[in-house]
Amino acid sequence: MTGTGIRLHAPAPGWAIDADVVVVGSGVAGLTAALRCEAAGLRTVVVTKARLDAGSTRWAQGGVAAALGEGDTPEQHLADTLVAGAGLCDEEAVRILVTEGPDAVRRLIATGAHFDEAADGALQLTREGGHHRRRIAHAGGDATGAEISRALVEAVRARALRTIENALVLDLLTDAEGRAAGVTLHVMGEGQHDGVGAVHAPAVVLATGGMGQVFSATTNPSVSTGDGVALALRAGAEVSDLEFVQFHPTVLFLGPDAEGQQPLVSEAVRGEGAHLVDADGVRFMLGQHELAELAPRDIVAKAITRRMLEQGAEHMYLDARHFGAEMWRTRFPTILAACRAHGIDPVTEPIPVAPAAHYASGGVRTDPRGRTTVPGLYACGEVACTGVHGANRLASNSLLEGLVYAERIAADLTAAPLPARVPHLPPHPERPAHPLLPPESRLALQRTMTEGAGVLRSADSLRRAGDRLQALHDEARETLHEHGKTAEPGVDTWEATNLLCVARVLLAAAALREETRGCHWREDRPDRDDGAWRRHIVVTLNPDRTLAVRTTEAADFPPTSAQPQEQ
Repeated sequence: MTGTGIRLHAPAPGWAIDADVVVVGSGVAGLTAALRCEAAGLRTVVVTKARLDAGSTRWAQGGVAAALGEGDTPEQHLADTLVAGAGLCDEEAVRILVTEGPDAVRRLIATGAHFDEAADGALQLTREGGHHRRRIAHAGGDATGAEISRALVEAVRARALRTIENALVLDLLTDAEGRAAGVTLHVMGEGQHDGVGAVHAPAVVLATGGMGQVFSATTNPSVSTGDGVALALRAGAEVSDLEFVQFHPTVLFLGPDAEGQQPLVSEAVRGEGAHLVDADGVRFMLGQHELAELAPRDIVAKAITRRMLEQGAEHMYLDARHFGAEMWRTRFPTILAACRAHGIDPVTEPIPVAPAAHYASGGVRTDPRGRTTVPGLYACGEVACTGVHGANRLASNSLLEGLVYAERIAADLTAAPLPARVPHLPPHPERPAHPLLPPESRLALQRTMTEGAGVLRSADSLRRAGDRLQALHDEARETLHEHGKTAEPGVDTWEATNLLCVARVLLAAAALREETRGCHWREDRPDRDDGAWRRHIVVTLNPDRTLAVRTTEAADFPPTSAQPQEQ
């Protein structure tokens, strides 16, 4: 595996540090992996794009799912996960998740995370969409992610782990055989504008989160620009199931022109008994699924979208007025404050909601130990595709997946001594072979993806979106070839270029999958087709930046080409 030879156009590294492991990302997955590696004696460096606590984990409201309650079992959790995944979950990966999950949560508690407790001191568990049991542990009512992030960040600082904050990862460093040997990165807001450096390490763990910013409206923070997936593609890794982007059904509607990160109204609100209604107060989820408002997210998002189309409405409503002021104040203080900040009081009026991009069920393809198809490169959390989520993530499985698979990566890395790696970085050409996308193209890209590859897709909408993105690329390429210039290297252009990379893969996979499954909804192919499409779509990047797309049987997950790490 020698990679594609493609790198972002950037200055050569002007500084470097050495480590055994470099973890890119500081959410639940990244910090868990880093803490476990450091505890085992590995020199570990954490690189994060903003501050340590500024990733997607911080924004998780609902909680972490695990079979921790009386009468609940991993087998029941397994069954609910497989149903939500719509036939594409890897059962082995899910079984690992649900059996190792309860103890992983207990270790998180031992690390310092405080979850809400009932009067008898037991964990206070709630229920969310797709779950037949109360198995969601939460903190601060609806501030679970913030509490988990706090506990892990405090643990990292207490152990004095080396961290590099405000740093955008650029590309994978490799040795002469194409094995991971570290990363290049750009430190933002410190030193020179082109503060590019490198961390040399024989193991690289991607935990960079999602890619929600590829759409114009998302629950993801501004840092979620698909950097990890784009890096992995340039390094030659396989990416799988990228068409399955989960749109959260109940995001606070701020108007038709609202863009960027939107406030989430947690699924736990429906778990506690809130109802979805239209403008006439009709509960339209009744009769559509046995769980009504607590159906899996793809079903609820589709039902909301369908009702909006039928009525020509811009949003639906979430009605929880029957909760009363005290329950809103104690159980959902974060959501209450967000709603009131936008002029809506959920105690006295229904909340306007509409779906928005929320979670990438696909990502960099890994085996059960978190290894990608590039030796020495690992992935965990939302950036990874472990096979757990299939075509649609079950609510609150994401934090658990981050915990479980981060611990598995650390176990694999500490099983035997890591080899020394000598990074081999080819010299930068005087003129870049591939253009950077100018930052002003980012908004056009996001609007294109929302219109063409949002909740509702078709062959025509996907083709139009592909044509528009190709035009953006062609314009940048013509400027490069005709004038020898590309957009100036910098954070805005690197992010826009990464977004274009992941958007192209998403469109290619969505166009190929001619069926409706999970959170991939094709209005021109409304039925699920197990005969033809109980398969995964796997994409790699060719050296000329074209995409190599193939399909594999669902039973072929995880990847068979993941090579054992040299120990």
